[in-house]
Amino acid sequence: MDEHRDRFGGVEPICRVLAMHDCKIAPSTYYAHRKRQATPSARTVRDSGLKELIREVFESNYRVYGARKIWRELNRRGHAVARCTVERLIRELNITGAVRGKRVITTLPGGQAGRAPDLPDRDFAAGAPNRCWVADFTHVKTWAGVVYVAFVVDTFSRRVVGWSAATAKETVFVLDALDMALWQRDRDQHPVQPGELRHHSDAGPQYTSFRLAEHLDAAGIAASIGSVGDAYDCQSLRTGSRKDRVAPAEAV
Repeated sequence: MDEHRDRFGGVEPICRVLAMHDCKIAPSTYYAHRKRQATPSARTVRDSGLKELIREVFESNYRVYGARKIWRELNRRGHAVARCTVERLIRELNITGAVRGKRVITTLPGGQAGRAPDLPDRDFAAGAPNRCWVADFTHVKTWAGVVYVAFVVDTFSRRVVGWSAATAKETVFVLDALDMALWQRDRDQHPVQPGELRHHSDAGPQYTSFRLAEHLDAAGIAASIGSVGDAYDCQSLRTGSRKDRVAPAEAV
């Protein structure tokens, strides 16, 4: 606007032209911006000084400090600043500290057996127990190391019907969770009937292995694998399908 205001006869005509092209900018917005540039606010001035201090602490400590350590170092130096302010400023500076340990990846593409189709197709509605089970596993970091936990959920009631824990993400602990689910349903007098149940999971090697495929086939359970890189399966289970009618968990 500064470049063209003399040509158009001021700021207001420029704003009217922009409004005709679906780009509405009020003249007051322009003048407020110019005022902020001429006289920065106290917060802007303070942020500018803190950014210099944050950059100096980051560089002097071999570029490994994150928000927490930078925040503590600033307070040790007598600069009273909130941690959330430090986090905001380091994001604006686009700096990150070193991260200890390795990222734990639980899902890797598997290819041991033929890939099963996606039977639910993100519709996890179930009219009765033992119609659709969803299986997955996650990791928990402990002082002794990483522990993997597999679980099986009945989508009719959202109940965890089977689970298993192990220190290695092998097929056997996924099978243990499935065996526990089958035993649990038998004990609750809701046994799995061959041909009625679908077992849905991601495409990890544990769930595409021959051992699991044989296990499911022996129990008369149809295998189902979700599409690659699709987060909608988990989202559907958290929020519920539009067709889902959830029964109380304690009932089934």
